[in-house]
Amino acid sequence: MPNPARLCYCPFMSAPSPSALHVYWDESHIWGLLVVRALRAWGLPHRLVSGAEIARGVLDEDRPAVLLVPGGRARGKAEALGAAGAAAVRGYVNDGGTYIGFCGGAGLGLSGGEGLELCPWERGGFSDRFQHFLSGHVRVELARDHPLVSEELGPSILAPVWWPAQFAPQGDGAETLARYQAPGPDFWVADLSLSALPSQILEDWENLHGIRLRPENLIGRPAVVSGSLGRGRYLLSYPHLETPASRQANAWFSHILNVVLGDSSARPPLPAWDLASLPVTWADPVLLRARDLMEEIIHTGSEHFLLFWRNPWLLGWRRGIPGAALGSLYALVRECLARPETEAARDYWREKAPEFGRMAELFHQGVTGYLLSERLAMTVLHSAPEAFYPRGLKGQREALFGPPPSSGGLYADLSRILEELCRRQD
Repeated sequence: MPNPARLCYCPFMSAPSPSALHVYWDESHIWGLLVVRALRAWGLPHRLVSGAEIARGVLDEDRPAVLLVPGGRARGKAEALGAAGAAAVRGYVNDGGTYIGFCGGAGLGLSGGEGLELCPWERGGFSDRFQHFLSGHVRVELARDHPLVSEELGPSILAPVWWPAQFAPQGDGAETLARYQAPGPDFWVADLSLSALPSQILEDWENLHGIRLRPENLIGRPAVVSGSLGRGRYLLSYPHLETPASRQANAWFSHILNVVLGDSSARPPLPAWDLASLPVTWADPVLLRARDLMEEIIHTGSEHFLLFWRNPWLLGWRRGIPGAALGSLYALVRECLARPETEAARDYWREKAPEFGRMAELFHQGVTGYLLSERLAMTVLHSAPEAFYPRGLKGQREALFGPPPSSGGLYADLSRILEELCRRQD
């Protein structure tokens, strides 16, 4: 529980509105679901808002205590905001608002490129591309004597990262609240579990092949930063403090919200999230069919060693397979089925369900063929790599998922419909 004496002087504090937190929903995918699950579990009033609504002035009309921006693709979030929406977010913070961004939402708050320029720091590049393919818990060292860092957390915690970018510090414009230390027990680099690899093997690979899997360049770098803009504040975190059942990370997130909202509630760790066990509250036949199709896709990928479950909510994948997109789409389908059928959702779905159903069938057919072709490519890779892969699989993948790292194709169309349906169910 936060120390009330420390709460009194925190510049983050503001009076909560009936919708105390607004969640910027566009391009959030599975990461938006994590944030909403956390707010629901802790009984915090919130509203899901789109970039178009922000551009039209929702942050002034229904001013929240916090604008919470989940992970996802920062560029896509910026495009959905547009110039008017970006100006509205900056104006909200300048006028005393609080911006909290996780991962892609953290990147959106930075300067340079598509950033909102809330923080003067920029997004860092990668000298070694493997540095971007990091996931799992990592130990982070916490700042001391800062109101946003609870004394009860101790000097360090385990916090989860899911394929984070990096900060590129630019002078003294931001405070570092957490720095990366050593990888945790469930840390992966791409599709390799570090804990499953003997240290001698890692050394041999470095010496023989020049491949460094241990994220040594991460150690000491900023993981969570905070600062001010005008009369407002921002907090940008590449670790996902809202990750289900991540006890220490959840405790820090709860403390941050308490400080921002002027609250002193004791909140439990966020509950585990088992996608396959979610109940069906809205038994819509199109959504049920989409669930079955996605489960068939995941089963096909699993049978051919391309997909696997990292945990009950997070799909894993062989390097190069678009497993993140498949896992996100499955999570959205399951959450839409588990949520109630509101009037707004029913009206929207009446218009979109036929189109969605047709696209889902095409997606199932296309992805099944694509995954099996990927499996074939892995088998014949050493025999005819140039003849097989470039001409066939690249085009298949881009039609289904768009060119990496952006999202597109049928996946993007299906995801947009489900995200809007989910927003109308909240």
